[in-house]
Amino acid sequence: MLEKFFKLKENHTNVRTEIIAGITTFITMAYIIFVNPNMLMMAGMNGKGILGSDAVKAGLSIGNDKIIGAIFVATVLSAVIATLIMGLFANAPFAQAAGMGMNAFFTFYVVLKCKIPWTGALAAVFICGVINIIITLTKVRIAIINAIPESIKKAIGAGIGLFIALIGLKEAGLIVSDPATLVAFGNISSPATLLAFIGLLIIIILMVKDVKGAMLIGIIITTILGVIVQSSFGINLNIFIPHSNIISMPPSLAPTFLKLSFKDLFSSNIGFMSIITIIISFSLVDTFDTIGTLVGTTSKTDIFDEKELSKGRFPKKLDRALFADATATSIGALIGTSNVTTYVESLSGISAGGRTGLTSVVTAICFLLTLFISPLIGIVPGFATAPALIVVGILMMSSIMGIDFNNLEEAVPAFFTLAMMPFTYSIANGIAIGFIFYTLIKLFKGKLKEVSPMMYIFTALFILKFALQM
Repeated sequence: MLEKFFKLKENHTNVRTEIIAGITTFITMAYIIFVNPNMLMMAGMNGKGILGSDAVKAGLSIGNDKIIGAIFVATVLSAVIATLIMGLFANAPFAQAAGMGMNAFFTFYVVLKCKIPWTGALAAVFICGVINIIITLTKVRIAIINAIPESIKKAIGAGIGLFIALIGLKEAGLIVSDPATLVAFGNISSPATLLAFIGLLIIIILMVKDVKGAMLIGIIITTILGVIVQSSFGINLNIFIPHSNIISMPPSLAPTFLKLSFKDLFSSNIGFMSIITIIISFSLVDTFDTIGTLVGTTSKTDIFDEKELSKGRFPKKLDRALFADATATSIGALIGTSNVTTYVESLSGISAGGRTGLTSVVTAICFLLTLFISPLIGIVPGFATAPALIVVGILMMSSIMGIDFNNLEEAVPAFFTLAMMPFTYSIANGIAIGFIFYTLIKLFKGKLKEVSPMMYIFTALFILKFALQM
């Protein structure tokens, strides 16, 4: 039955290989079940409108199962549903979960900076998902990808990496604000900062030694060290230690399920154009991330038909994978989490031999089983997940190698795209300014035909957005 449904022989694989590949993928991306709840708690998803680190404390103090537990369940269920769609509909070995970068954009820009309630931010994510479904079905998604220069696509990935790394460094206490220099090196003697630094070293050492699940192992070890320090030396590290069994029934999803609010989104004070920009940013970054992950595998595997890709045509399996990814975002918003996207960590399972949707099904089952360890989620402190953010940022910087910085026509837009994300604390600003510089440079160079009509449209919208803010 499995052979017939997943076409294992046709894809040169077997059940054993697919199971091992699915477990491998899960191990390498399981860190998201710890990182995402901590991240979204900072967006005030505690029902009390409290933001920042105080949100985590407040959420934990009024009941792990009610607040952070609900976000944990939303994170897991969205990963399970989305990954099953990828496996059963697209028959592709890719796993999906709440995306790193998108959860940071959701929390630190849309909610904390733009002051949009988290319920309104979920509505923006849902709209993004609907847009992605429509543009995927109509092939517009592919057209958008083809319209945007490769240098800017690569700069977006690197910029998000810098943005995530900045957040991780800040959460770890390794960098702090300074009135004279804007930022400064943190107090390494602080217990939490020192533990975060140790966690970072552990993850990097394990990754250098090619240990599977390095980030997850690093988070667990750092958390255990934190618990020991807090309990043995009486140092308060804000670690919530549950007084119940580690294994339990999943918490209620009620605090986040169907809580998205279009009213909260469009009644915010940031202006209609800024809201549109946020939605476009969600959609573009989600799209770039997915295409990069899916198409990037073709250079090492035969999952997709390279002959079709070389002719500018997308194979049926890739179309289905894109559709599975598009539906995942809206599903995640309904359940209560930020954009769900295809994970580059899927490549670990593919490297282990995964070639069909059976790999994804196994990964989804692994995620499903984690629903019963929710008491462990509240134990994991911010300083334990911060190193994972820094390492993800490092990994995302690899795309910068594809930018020709000797060519100013390419270098200038790419630089502003990647630099303005961390420097303005906004992925949206980086994309907008990069688009504007690219179009204007081509305009003044007399190379109008090199700019696609879609780039002109996006550039005009972004210029209008900044003009309305003046």
